[in-house]
Amino acid sequence: MRLLDRAQDRAQDGAQDHAQDRAQDHAEGRAEDGGGEWSDEVAEWQDGRIRKVVRRARGAEWRRALALPGITVTVRTAEVRVHPPVPLDDWPRDLARLQVSGTDLSDDATPPEAGPGDVVLWINPGLEMTAGKAMAQAGHGAQFAWWGAGEADREAWRERGFAVRVRTADPAGWDALAASGLPVVRDAGFTEIAPNSATVVADAPWLRVGVPEV
Repeated sequence: MRLLDRAQDRAQDGAQDHAQDRAQDHAEGRAEDGGGEWSDEVAEWQDGRIRKVVRRARGAEWRRALALPGITVTVRTAEVRVHPPVPLDDWPRDLARLQVSGTDLSDDATPPEAGPGDVVLWINPGLEMTAGKAMAQAGHGAQFAWWGAGEADREAWRERGFAVRVRTADPAGWDALAASGLPVVRDAGFTEIAPNSATVVADAPWLRVGVPEV
């Protein structure tokens, strides 16, 4: 969401305002967050079939990834680097050679309950997905929540750092949840799961208007 937010800022505010934002970012130690420069790339990406790819990097590989244009998001001990969209054949070499495997997570702590004001991304309990695949699908769900938000909703979400809760849905309630009218992510079937599989349901306060409680 940080990438979409910065790209939209660039498109709406113009180069002068963006230059001021960049100066402020630099003064506050956020100079790497140059997402506003990618409005054209993001617009072209959103007009086509949207794909997200998750890779793992450590040590020198991570440092090389940091040197490429992108935004780093840190939550406690976790760091994620988001890079602007490019055609699949134009991946930077330092990203293309990163490993797909090894993204499985070992943290088995029970997550806190989601609150009524949270953005929640409900994972389909009937699909087996690697952590990397689930992360990409959750990213699609968050993008649906972004698209469905008005500016006031986005501002409130922005103030919370675009926080989301990712939870596995109750198997008994998944079908009703997927049919409730909330946005549903359906996979193209390039990897791991069958085409048109429903992977994630995006839930947010602004998406529930007119949606029956499930």
